[in-house]
Amino acid sequence: MKTRTFPGGIHPRYNKEISIREPLRDMVLPKEVIIPLSQHIGAPNKPLVGKGDYVMEGQVLGKSDSYVSSPVHSSVCGTVAEIAKKFHPALGFTMSVVIETDKSKSPGVYNETGAHDLAPDVVIGRIKDSGIVGMGGAAFPTHVKLTIPDGKKIKTLIINGAECEPFLTCDHTLMVRKTAEVGKGIELIMDIVRPEETYIAVEDNKKAAFFAFQKAISFSKRRAIRDIHLVIVKTKYPQGGEKQLVKAITGIEVPPGKLPLDVGCLIQNVGTAYAISEAIYRGKPLIERIVTISGDCLDKPGNYVVRVGTTIREMLECHGIEFKKEPKKVVVGGPMMGFAQPQLEVPILKNTSGILFLSDDIAEDRKEGNCLKCAKCVDVCPLRLSPTEIIRNVRVKKWDAVEKLYVSDCMECGACAYSCPSRIPLVQYIKEGKMALEKRKR
Repeated sequence: MKTRTFPGGIHPRYNKEISIREPLRDMVLPKEVIIPLSQHIGAPNKPLVGKGDYVMEGQVLGKSDSYVSSPVHSSVCGTVAEIAKKFHPALGFTMSVVIETDKSKSPGVYNETGAHDLAPDVVIGRIKDSGIVGMGGAAFPTHVKLTIPDGKKIKTLIINGAECEPFLTCDHTLMVRKTAEVGKGIELIMDIVRPEETYIAVEDNKKAAFFAFQKAISFSKRRAIRDIHLVIVKTKYPQGGEKQLVKAITGIEVPPGKLPLDVGCLIQNVGTAYAISEAIYRGKPLIERIVTISGDCLDKPGNYVVRVGTTIREMLECHGIEFKKEPKKVVVGGPMMGFAQPQLEVPILKNTSGILFLSDDIAEDRKEGNCLKCAKCVDVCPLRLSPTEIIRNVRVKKWDAVEKLYVSDCMECGACAYSCPSRIPLVQYIKEGKMALEKRKR
């Protein structure tokens, strides 16, 4: 089978073997959860509970009247200890609901509901009510993404199983362990958007996931599933980017300033498909997920089922995970696009794919040097931007020039900074340029 890919990209050391060899470890109820009211792109939620209230697992804690938003639910039974600003791994301090877990209550049991042949608008409504967002990292409300605007037609649906970030193996684990459930979610998405063709994209370093899907498709009695095309994409970063998948699979290049939707494509992560299946067939809101715990500092790396709102410290204590060596950096997400954390009292969110504990050997600080004009950053950019030109104009605050260089199209994947021999923090300059342009528009 032909391996597909896109121009540019890099080949960092992937380190997938650290966590993928370990068994999937079951969820352990934490003593306390911190549920941020904003875990998505869009309007923040307003709290629906107060201090002292007893809440049930799956109960809605906050929601917004805004269309682009997603409600949050309690991941445990317990008592609301406070509603206050707590540290968020990406947004800094943000309003959150703190719940003390009632450990006398067993975790909820969610049985198959037998929900079949539901109208697409009903399914979308349930997806919204279940608080489902993009699980690949962006956390865009899924009900919005699946509501196709009038005049638009989805020709190609792509299910993203690439998982190109180093260290992370949560999607790989999900694809292997929950293949049937992911398949049910894909089928629901197909029923909603009615694509002409559907692809599942898996990188060629995930053979077990590929064969699991191949078997599921071959033995399915549903014609929709049997019509799915399973494709292998090259192991390369950032292969899992939406525009990169569109290019690799369809050969179409998404124009600058446009979205995959504008060329008839829709991309959904395998984790999102699984969450949809759980919501529709089991009535389970998005209150837990698989998280990769990895790096070179831990005695028990692996993939863990974790309740949303569990702090990093609590997660380590619940599972008896200890440090083999002192971490220099703790990163939420992957090493390329994740966020380094200043503390361990940070909650795991709906879109938290991994937590990495990196020592000096990996998280080495290097001094920034002068640009060598080698153009390596240009060669590896998956969107064919010119990072060197962008930062040259950012430094002298020529914002019109920065805008003309399509800085807003940058996905901040970090491939440019990774390849730079002078260790120039290119992504930081690009972010500065984006923020300056946003301020000018206000």
